[in-house]
Amino acid sequence: MADIATPAFLDSLKALYPADGPSTKAYPGALANPWVIVAAVAFSASNAPEAVPVVFEHALAELRADQQARGVAGDAAVQEQLNLARKVRESVFQSGLLSGMPRTINSLFTLSEVMPEALRETKTLRDTNKHMSECDRRGEELFRAMYRDTADTVQGLLDAAYPDLGWFCNTVGYGLTYGGASVLTQVESTYAIVAALVAVDAPRQVGWHLANARHGGADPREARAVRAIAVEVARRAGVVWKHGVPDVES
Repeated sequence: MADIATPAFLDSLKALYPADGPSTKAYPGALANPWVIVAAVAFSASNAPEAVPVVFEHALAELRADQQARGVAGDAAVQEQLNLARKVRESVFQSGLLSGMPRTINSLFTLSEVMPEALRETKTLRDTNKHMSECDRRGEELFRAMYRDTADTVQGLLDAAYPDLGWFCNTVGYGLTYGGASVLTQVESTYAIVAALVAVDAPRQVGWHLANARHGGADPREARAVRAIAVEVARRAGVVWKHGVPDVES
């Protein structure tokens, strides 16, 4: 797997994301450069789970070097590292709704093998006692925040295709999966969604969620960078697209 996720390749992915992107400043706790989320998810969804820990360790080594330069140590350093680890785990977990849980399980297994003890989880991050009605409410709230003016149209398509599909997407997808834990920001979840959709060759949904990235505060450069990172990773993992990957609409 060293040849699919070399340091030079990972550095090139990081360089694709604009350093002054506004979406990283729009939400407290967002990663300054979310390339690691996009790359980890794209490798996972492309069925290259062995690359996921390579991506994480590369990003962790960079963070530790940056912490040393900033003089950050002790509990503060561990907390920053834990934030990174949680975002990678959570993004891969959320992507399983799109790429399939077997790929997510394999990716999280391989990631766990390299995870430092201090950065592991000891309990679930979601409220397992939350009532389903609260998941309904949270799902609709996040769905509308992502889709904005197209929310009713998209929900109508889902409901018309199969009412259970509409319920599942709103309540299980957005209420419990994407909106169930306070780990990723809205736009980070959207980036993870885009990365997974690119890897599984779902062009209609890629278009939807590239637009949703803009709704979450990303500017066109950021959305195009996320698309480009996902495409580069998926291509490297052997993905071939039937109809290409939609670009960001102006």
